[in-house]
Amino acid sequence: MGGNVGQAGIHTYQSLDEDGPSDAGKPPKRSTGRLVMHSMAMFGREFCYAVEAAYVTPVLLSVGLPKSLYSLVWLLSPVLGFLLQPVVGSVSDHCQSRWGRRRPYILSLAIMMLLGMTLYLNGDAVVSALVTNPRRKLVWAITITMMGVVLFDFAADFIDGPIKAYLFDVCSHQDKERGLHYHALFTGIGGALGYLLGAIDWAQLELGRVLGTEFQVMYFFSTLLLSVCITIHLCSIPEAPLGDAAEDSRLEQTLQYPLLSSVKVSEHGSIEKVSNSHASLELAGGKRNSAAEQTQGAMTMKSLLRALGSMPPHYRYLCISHLIGWTAFLSNMLFFTDFMGQIVYGGNPYSPHNSTEFLIYQRGVEVGCWGLCINSVFSSLYSYFQKMLLSYVGLKGLYFMGYLLFGLGTGFIGLFPNIYSTLVLCVLFGVMSSTLYMVPFNLIAEYHREEEEEKEKQQATRKGPDSSERGKGVDCAALTSMVQLAQILVGSVLGFLVNMAGSVVVVVITASTVSLIGCCFVALFVRYVD
Repeated sequence: MGGNVGQAGIHTYQSLDEDGPSDAGKPPKRSTGRLVMHSMAMFGREFCYAVEAAYVTPVLLSVGLPKSLYSLVWLLSPVLGFLLQPVVGSVSDHCQSRWGRRRPYILSLAIMMLLGMTLYLNGDAVVSALVTNPRRKLVWAITITMMGVVLFDFAADFIDGPIKAYLFDVCSHQDKERGLHYHALFTGIGGALGYLLGAIDWAQLELGRVLGTEFQVMYFFSTLLLSVCITIHLCSIPEAPLGDAAEDSRLEQTLQYPLLSSVKVSEHGSIEKVSNSHASLELAGGKRNSAAEQTQGAMTMKSLLRALGSMPPHYRYLCISHLIGWTAFLSNMLFFTDFMGQIVYGGNPYSPHNSTEFLIYQRGVEVGCWGLCINSVFSSLYSYFQKMLLSYVGLKGLYFMGYLLFGLGTGFIGLFPNIYSTLVLCVLFGVMSSTLYMVPFNLIAEYHREEEEEKEKQQATRKGPDSSERGKGVDCAALTSMVQLAQILVGSVLGFLVNMAGSVVVVVITASTVSLIGCCFVALFVRYVD
């Protein structure tokens, strides 16, 4: 802000963070250390996801969950997430907390994740200690474990949106790109570490004997790692509270555009026509509506649905492409270990547990877990190479290549199942994973930058937009909610397809087909900013 930095009442990003000088009203350049700290949330989240993927099925089987309730467990969380995620995004856009808009929600969702893990990894042990009646024990164990799984999935799915919006709020466009690369990198590392620790036979080690069971060992590591990672994340980059940021915007308008006395900049980015005298008082004195009135106007479901309904076509197409990508990816990943056990190894999960066929199936599942670990490791490596590929092929090339390689790889695995070729082709799962975590959010950042530049041009020519802009939280939440919608589609459709075909091969072929359709969609419909 130049010579105006010392004026009373003006709070810039520089006053919050000493990473470097910044233009007026714009975030400063963030150091690599700050961006790595910000990425720790994705590391902890993905580690806990990997632990859930490795242990939730054994936990559910151990408590005696009926097969009729399996679909309820896997569908309830994504249904809630799909319905509520945009609402939470809108609420965080207008949060008045002095701690910032996003961090209170990130902390709350992290606590919910910890509570969910506590319930599903320890619920059976706690119920066994407190309840002696066998029937009541079974009912309470199933209930608490289901509650834990649903709560964890719900919070872990939700937390991604506020984390991305937090990054977009406090970083310049260049740092957003760097931050997304670090997010993808540490997502892969966290998943790989979670799968590796899950593959260790803790019952044979001292820590397993001390804590009791492998479930308690993984609970210890998960809670410790998630707590540390979320703490580091929340301390990474300070947020300017919404009220302060809005006041800065108005004062900047007075200092930089003194002729714009006929417009008023609202707290949420919109520009409203007012009388000259009233506008001058508003801009000079920093008056604003009460937080309660603003929140009431912003939080109504009607206004939220209107904002989502009026989403520009290029945002809508990006959401559709994200839905296609996650549908293909989840179709393969959720059934991959079962595919390895039944098709690649030729085992039978329905045989007696002491039979050769069942032991062969178990071996295939274990090797499938190593394949998922390969996916996570290569996802991290590819996220690093993406930065170099970006300057050659652009976001369109990265997006198209991710879908194409995944579609061809899963198609080959489905048509020619083989142990070694399947494990090698797991690296292509990592390409898709990194693509889904990085490219769509980079496009969102490009769209936001384009809108901000257009807004600055309109302000410079004294032409304010007619309507208020959508918050970044709503856009990130709308994109992230496609993951929950993909889970709903996969959970409700693929089981039917497997029963119709009589083989899980149809799952891999479906993933390949959907991914190749996605290739055409991202090439023809998704808009890329030059």
